[in-house]
Amino acid sequence: MKIAVTLLVLSFLFSDRTSAQHVQSNQNLKPMNSSSDHYTFQLSDKVTRKKVSFKNRYGITLSGDLYIPKNTDNKVLSALAISGPFGAVKEQSSGLYANQMAERGFIALAFDPSYTGESSGSPRNVASPDINTEDFSAAVDFLGLQKNIDRSKIGIIGICGFAGFALNATAVDKRIKAVATTSMYDMTRVMSKGYNDVITAAQRTQTLEQLGLQRWKDAESRSYASSTNNLPEKLTGSEPQFVREYFDYYKTARGFHPRSINSNASWTGTSPLSFMNMPILSYIKEIAPRPMLIIAGENAHSRYFSEDAYKAATEPKELMIIPNAVHVDLYDQFDKIPFDKLTAFFIANLK
Repeated sequence: MKIAVTLLVLSFLFSDRTSAQHVQSNQNLKPMNSSSDHYTFQLSDKVTRKKVSFKNRYGITLSGDLYIPKNTDNKVLSALAISGPFGAVKEQSSGLYANQMAERGFIALAFDPSYTGESSGSPRNVASPDINTEDFSAAVDFLGLQKNIDRSKIGIIGICGFAGFALNATAVDKRIKAVATTSMYDMTRVMSKGYNDVITAAQRTQTLEQLGLQRWKDAESRSYASSTNNLPEKLTGSEPQFVREYFDYYKTARGFHPRSINSNASWTGTSPLSFMNMPILSYIKEIAPRPMLIIAGENAHSRYFSEDAYKAATEPKELMIIPNAVHVDLYDQFDKIPFDKLTAFFIANLK
């Protein structure tokens, strides 16, 4: 049963299976334009939002939304960079978080990771532990250049898979003064070892062989095959609970967005390669003495990632378990996301 669940988790995150109808030409893989400003949440009347862009050190232009508290024109404020979940866009959870944190007095930047959403990068829908970690540092670059932001008071929030990247970025980028995560996934761990670490050496070898074969196909066709769709278009009732929870967010009016990979697309088939031998939390102890706040749902299938990261880290650190919450509750459920706790954490530590 554990192996079956593992394969389902991995097929949602990345599938190494490819299909001919999903093969796309590299020349045609461009960011979707923003013909409509669809957000999955309501903008606070206490906050202004403006589109911004900035480059990371790989030359990729990242697209973001900057949320600014109203009536603070003459003030220099603390700031937060926010991204995630993995496969989502800034009009979903990260924007919701930024909106709420701006309402509470922070300037907050929600951004689309490289190769996704309105950010640049070709081919589309590629993930990389290195580049996605760099995306957070590029966001810090941008925030630190704004005249209304104190560059000595910048923190970050990572959601789901971008929680792991946020911890990795904080370990290497000493400009980040505090980090918080919600519904954390360690993407390199789950890709290389499977859900609950049940993938055997033989299964790992088989996966790598399949990915190698796909590289030959991509090289021959001069294009990049996409993985099979992450989520089904309809539920049959036989899916595991976590799949139903993801579906309820990404495939319904609650959280659907046309630019979200999890809502409306799929990852490039060979994306798992960069995750297979690059553990992102190797230096988590180097976050100290800067503080971290790790938040997870009591009933989240991903809870063990947060608990293990907490155990591996050194003080100052805090683990907060939200009663009766599942993984996706921390995407958008206001009665479950502890915004007051996040506010108190960053007020205390961005000083």
